[in-house]
Amino acid sequence: MPKQKLAKESVTIMTEMVLPNDTNTLNNLMGGRLMHWMDIVAAIAAQKHSNRIVVTASADSISFKQPINLGNVVTLRSQVTRAFNSSMEVFIEVTAEDIPASKKIMTHRAFFTFVAVDQNGKPIEVPEVVPESEEEQELYEGALRRRQLRLVLAKRMKPEDAVELKSIFNLDEK
Repeated sequence: MPKQKLAKESVTIMTEMVLPNDTNTLNNLMGGRLMHWMDIVAAIAAQKHSNRIVVTASADSISFKQPINLGNVVTLRSQVTRAFNSSMEVFIEVTAEDIPASKKIMTHRAFFTFVAVDQNGKPIEVPEVVPESEEEQELYEGALRRRQLRLVLAKRMKPEDAVELKSIFNLDEK
C-alpha cells in the first residue's frame, strides 16, 4: 500500500433527488436522511483513500444552513482531509439545486471520522494525505485541531494535552 496519497484521489461526488419519502411535514429533506447520505459519501471517500473497509467513528460539525426542498437535486462532495494512523477525517459539502428555478445553494458542511479496519475489524494503518490546493492545505492544517477537540470532548484526551487547541486560545499565556 502506498505510504501517501493525494487528497484529491479520495474525492467522491454523489447526487440524489429529494422525493416525497425523504421529506418531513414541511416538505423539506429530513435531517436523518441527509446524514445517511453524508455517511455513505464520506465512507466511499475514506475507502478510496485507504483501500480498506471503513467504519464511522464520529460525525461532527454538521451545520444545517438551509432547508432542502422536495424536488431539489442534492449533490454531496466528500474528500479525506487528513489521516492519523488508522483514522481519517472526511469533509463533506452539500449543495441543493432547484433545477427549474436555476438556483443552487450550499446548504450543509460536516466533518466525519472513519477508521480503516482489517477483515477481523481491527484498526489498520492508512496512507498519509498529501494536500495540494490551498483549500486542501487549509482543511489539512485544521484537521489536527478538530481531532484534538473531538478527543477532548469524548474524554479520550486531557484538555491540557491538546497542544493545538491551546495555541488557538492562547491558553499557555494565562
